[in-house]
Amino acid sequence: MNQNPIISCAVTGAGDTVSKHPDLPVTPEQIATASIEAAKAGAAIAHIHVRDPETGAGSRRLDLYREVVGRIRESDTDVIINLTTGMGGDLFLGPDDDVLNFSDATDCVGQMERLEHVEDLLPEICSMDCGSFNYMGENYVYVSTQTMLEMGAKRLQEIGVKPELEVFDMGQLWFAKHLLDQGLLDAPPLFQLCLGIPWGAPATPNTILAMVNELPAGCNWGGFALGRMEMPMVAQSVLLGGNVRVGLEDNLYLEKGVLASNAQLVEKARRIVEDLGATVQSPAEARNTLQLRDPHA
Repeated sequence: MNQNPIISCAVTGAGDTVSKHPDLPVTPEQIATASIEAAKAGAAIAHIHVRDPETGAGSRRLDLYREVVGRIRESDTDVIINLTTGMGGDLFLGPDDDVLNFSDATDCVGQMERLEHVEDLLPEICSMDCGSFNYMGENYVYVSTQTMLEMGAKRLQEIGVKPELEVFDMGQLWFAKHLLDQGLLDAPPLFQLCLGIPWGAPATPNTILAMVNELPAGCNWGGFALGRMEMPMVAQSVLLGGNVRVGLEDNLYLEKGVLASNAQLVEKARRIVEDLGATVQSPAEARNTLQLRDPHA
């Protein structure tokens, strides 16, 4: 059991959830405020996407990231900033008789373009999705190749940003350990076990146990699950020795029929942690645990 876990809060994501939650953070001000509120509720890390303020759709715009990060850094909250690099990997193939006729929903760019905002803003952490896989939807594939990931890991190592290795199945976990073997990750590596995302690893006790058993010695890791399995996975992750993640990216509800805020989800996760007899880490403690670079240096 992890007696002193870290809580991460994924405050908005990029999914089609704007129409499902009237208070989902969309504008840079709303996303920054949600991150700050989550930190005050007990989250040491804020995992951040940005959205188009007009449409609510996920975005890669650098100006939006700059505003969100600037607002957080100017606040009195010392939360660790974790920026996504998952945007720019969406490939929607054409019909079966014309598969290379990609649909207009396709947004697939190279690895360096996916890292543009990270290079500019130098957060302490950024996520890195460790492989390609099928998403739910017609001919929808998320693309993240071996070459792209090796290139990205090397660049992050050069600029001193720790990648959070998001693994969605056993093959991706195997590949993440390959990056470690190649010397492309600084110790201790940071893993995030992502469960319940169709069609990756299912959110079951057996699955997370199997994944934890394959993690390299000495790593830091956390786990999360989507929807109603979000809070059960908080308990399972802590009991297996890991850290936890909650937030509106993963689940919109505090309980059945009751929409949540990010701060409320963090508060609920914190209660679970404390009811298990553990205490959550502050941002300063988490920086030491994860061996992050000094953001003020």
